[in-house]
Amino acid sequence: MATGMSLTLCFLTLRHKRPKAKYIIWPRIDQKSCFKSMVTAGFEPVVIENVLEGDELRTDLNAVEAKVQELGPDRILCIHSTTSCFAPRVPDRLEELAVICANYDIPHVVNNAYGLQSSKCMHLIQQGARVGRIDVFVQSLDKNFMVPVGGAIIAGFNDSFIQEISKMYPGRASASPSLDVLITLLSLGCNGYKKLLKERKEMFVYLSTELKKLAEAHNERLLQTPHNPISLAMTLRTLGGQHGKAVTQLGSMLFTRQVSGARVVPLGSVQTVSGYTFQGFMSHTDNYPCAYLNAAAAIGMKTQDVDLFIKRLEKCLNTVEKEQNKASVVSGVDNYNRAGDVDIEEMALKLDSVLGDKHQ
Repeated sequence: MATGMSLTLCFLTLRHKRPKAKYIIWPRIDQKSCFKSMVTAGFEPVVIENVLEGDELRTDLNAVEAKVQELGPDRILCIHSTTSCFAPRVPDRLEELAVICANYDIPHVVNNAYGLQSSKCMHLIQQGARVGRIDVFVQSLDKNFMVPVGGAIIAGFNDSFIQEISKMYPGRASASPSLDVLITLLSLGCNGYKKLLKERKEMFVYLSTELKKLAEAHNERLLQTPHNPISLAMTLRTLGGQHGKAVTQLGSMLFTRQVSGARVVPLGSVQTVSGYTFQGFMSHTDNYPCAYLNAAAAIGMKTQDVDLFIKRLEKCLNTVEKEQNKASVVSGVDNYNRAGDVDIEEMALKLDSVLGDKHQ
């Protein structure tokens, strides 16, 4: 199963341990599958809005603890946190959340979808388990091992609990994901995989440098998100007019040019997921200050991939900006013509008035 269904399996296993539980506390991340995983398991997600610190969106620990006290620990199935995410959201404060879970005896499930490739994300999980409580963390095979979509690794620090999750699975699964990752790991070897992890870190630095140059050339800026080790974001303030039309146009232009990893986030998007309505969907908060574009340095990325992405993004930005300028010029001409028409109408009225006076 992929990451979302694997999370659902974890929640269903916890149900037997906590029969009174009805809620899952979830620091908001605008990604559909992790939200649907809670609803599919039959629980009510309690959304905790993030707090803006500089450019970063971070976990509101006070709101989490207040909600635990309000609902009561016995009625909470778990806290469902996230490591890897799209900037400007950054990984949850896992250590602090793990301490809250330990203090109130609440299970802690971590969505680590992209995080296996990041030593920083894995360090957060290790530290969280050391100082508090982390029961299970789930990571995607395709995002971390470059294999086809459809598999996930469910891991934890308690072998018996992982075995319980495994036994909950009804029926037989396809062997294809297991076979794909086995062949991949055998062909890479330990050193080969470590080399890819090292290269990914280098590509993140290179992507950050190149994206910052491009942003500054277009009077934009790279958002400062030092706590996010995988994803970056640059502002799109100059394209923010026309109700985000230019922003969404940029996204579609990138997609048609086979730039599928990047995404643009306009202001004010509203999305309903499994009956829950999110304001500012995709930006992880109701009102982020600006529209922006995401780019991530994932495992397997090469220097030429970054160069090609920057080249195509620059072309698309130039095209959108030219169209915006052209539209503003046309609008200005129209306004000028309308002003001229008004002057002519006024002169005609005055002339009619004068001629009318003479006739009388």
